[in-house]
Amino acid sequence: MHSSHDPNVRVRGAREHNLKGVDVDIPRDVLTVFTGVSGSGKSSLAFGTIYAEAQRRYFESVAPYARRLIHQVGAPKVGEITGLPPAVSLEQRRSAPTSRSSVGTVTNLSNSLRMLYSRAGDYPPGAERLDSDAFSPNTAAGACPECHGLGQVHRTTEELLVPDPALSIREGAIAAWPGAWQGKNLRDILDALGYDVERPWHALPAEQREWILFTDEQPVVTVHPVRDADRIQRPYQGTYMSARRYVMKTFSDSKSQTLRAKAERFLAAKPCPACGGGRLRPEALAVTFAGRTIAEVAALPLTELAGTLDGGASETVRVLTEDLRSRIAPVVELGLGYLSLDRATPTLSAGELQRLRLATQLRSGLFGVVYVLDEPSAGLHPADTEALLRVLARLKAAGNTVFVVEHHLDVMRGADWLVDVGPLAGEHGGRVLHSGPVAELAAVTESATARFLFDDSPAAVRQVRDPHGRLKVGPVTRHNLRGVTAEFPLGVFTAVTGVSGSGKSTLIGEITEDLAGVGRLVSVDQKPIGRTPRSNLATYTGLFDVVRKVFAATDEARARGHGVGRFSFNVAGGRCETCQGEGFVSVELLFLPSTYAPCPDCGGARYNPETLQVAYRGRNIAQVLDLTVEAAAEFFADTPAVARSLVTLIDVGLGYLRLGQPATELSGGEAQRIKLASELQRGRRGHTLYLLDEPTTGLHPADVEVLMRQLHGLVDAGHTVVVVEHDMSVVAGADWVIDLGPGGGDAGGRIVAAGPPARVAGARDSATAPYLARVMP
Repeated sequence: MHSSHDPNVRVRGAREHNLKGVDVDIPRDVLTVFTGVSGSGKSSLAFGTIYAEAQRRYFESVAPYARRLIHQVGAPKVGEITGLPPAVSLEQRRSAPTSRSSVGTVTNLSNSLRMLYSRAGDYPPGAERLDSDAFSPNTAAGACPECHGLGQVHRTTEELLVPDPALSIREGAIAAWPGAWQGKNLRDILDALGYDVERPWHALPAEQREWILFTDEQPVVTVHPVRDADRIQRPYQGTYMSARRYVMKTFSDSKSQTLRAKAERFLAAKPCPACGGGRLRPEALAVTFAGRTIAEVAALPLTELAGTLDGGASETVRVLTEDLRSRIAPVVELGLGYLSLDRATPTLSAGELQRLRLATQLRSGLFGVVYVLDEPSAGLHPADTEALLRVLARLKAAGNTVFVVEHHLDVMRGADWLVDVGPLAGEHGGRVLHSGPVAELAAVTESATARFLFDDSPAAVRQVRDPHGRLKVGPVTRHNLRGVTAEFPLGVFTAVTGVSGSGKSTLIGEITEDLAGVGRLVSVDQKPIGRTPRSNLATYTGLFDVVRKVFAATDEARARGHGVGRFSFNVAGGRCETCQGEGFVSVELLFLPSTYAPCPDCGGARYNPETLQVAYRGRNIAQVLDLTVEAAAEFFADTPAVARSLVTLIDVGLGYLRLGQPATELSGGEAQRIKLASELQRGRRGHTLYLLDEPTTGLHPADVEVLMRQLHGLVDAGHTVVVVEHDMSVVAGADWVIDLGPGGGDAGGRIVAAGPPARVAGARDSATAPYLARVMP
């Protein structure tokens, strides 16, 4: 048995996911980087095994009630782990997006700022002192009663509800109304109420148009539907609902994301007239500090906010402002000084969110713990990566162990210890190829990482393509862009670069199908392909429909009378009813986020025993869903409709994913590449413009090569590809570069350089140029 002062974390017999009985010793109190191609098993080792075991031990020490729930979640598949301190995980998982969560709430900066205003603010003469809760838009004491602390109210207008006044009501003039029977019902009710539904909308009297769209009355009338010759339709009692009432009700009450999004198209968000967008009650907005209200201060970029916090005369003010400045400093150091406290969390990238949490941890003062980070360099410009390495070094210097799952070569070079997992993805990975100092990896011939980490040979010179036209975007004035006009060449590969917050995503967000020269537009973002374990790779790509037909066509299924629906885990019949076909049951943990555990009845198979008795080539439907994309491509090689989808997924580097892998387990980069694969397998007619936001996020350099072959293939086929990118090897291989900056937030928002990569690499005031110059041939 090792002593409790063992200087290593020792893992024995790790078998989580694709790990093949891994034994590895990792020193404590150093910065260790876990690397390997996407799907090699590095996250399974760092998060699925080491962090999961630390978490399980923590739960073992808490109340019996919580322990009982944890047993349902299960322990990681590992022989034993010794020398493991408590662990803190900083994953890139998105928390549930809510408009009330902001930079201030994530970093706890809002609490300090509210305390400053409560204790040291300048109150109007005679005003009563307010508690810090009164300065929060998320409490009943502070929220503006008109907008409930959201700062905006949603209103609708006749122009939004009726986009084409030349149409009659019968022809669908009221676009905001639902389709199908419900819309016909409302039109029939108006007819029964005596309104002319055949006249063009603009020809109706103004007071009638006003009542039809905006009334809160809900009259009930008897509707006599027009009889169809082949079916008898009886009269019925119909209740009228105005267009505004329908839109507002759908927007506020509907559980369907699609219906809510449709309703939102007919609403315009305006600053709340009561608080002017400040989100607070008047008495809170009357209090100032250094001449500004708390709403005005929360809207400042953090770099500017830090500058406005002078110590002041009193001891209270000095202590509170110093606390605020010390909390802001690590956020600014991590390259996020352009964010403001009121910036909503859903508008942040996964990388920004993780770095905010990292900045908060720097202030926590913990020591003797293991920090496990998931690609903290994701979405980081090379200039910001240097600051990240300094922050990681500080965590280590405070007496902590830092484990980082990472693909960025500079982060690997800055590590004390490197654990390389591979050699390939999925079942071809799961082995530790190297655990030791970084330089020693050079001798490991089967490592895909070594080839990129130690290769100094210059990139191949690529002939820059000539565009067949130009796409003019702008002038754009939005966020930090002020009247920016950009030209994107058509028929070539364009990279949009710049430090975090310089305005890249805002600029490409202005490219729409309405612009001359676009043709068909395909925007591939990193939003999840589903929010529950019910959505997965097979369902999203449409692959599952074909697989179910294959199973329904077997002799066994025919003999039992099983149709296609029997093999769906989303409908009653073939699914396991205990977990409703999810394969997981939600385990509610007191004071902790609920977690998913495998279903006790089907063990995660999702189907009932009778469905699982039907086999195709020796495998039941659950076993087929458990195949990796690569294995499934061999299994279905002679089923063209399935094989085509699978080959496209392999082409974008996703051969290691399982067909039934729940959407909740996929990273943003994986979700983006699944969407790209779905697009690539469609027949492409005519010119298409592909828009990708950081497509290399979460990709090992070996996988970046595979993805780039696909994207350059699209350009060679006559299409246009525009990517927002921080990977300089991708930028160096582009035909055209548009670099924004020079800084983030207010210090950015303009085009610093544009042209072929060689020209941009020599630009004088570009933060990107020196890093691009290093990788240019």
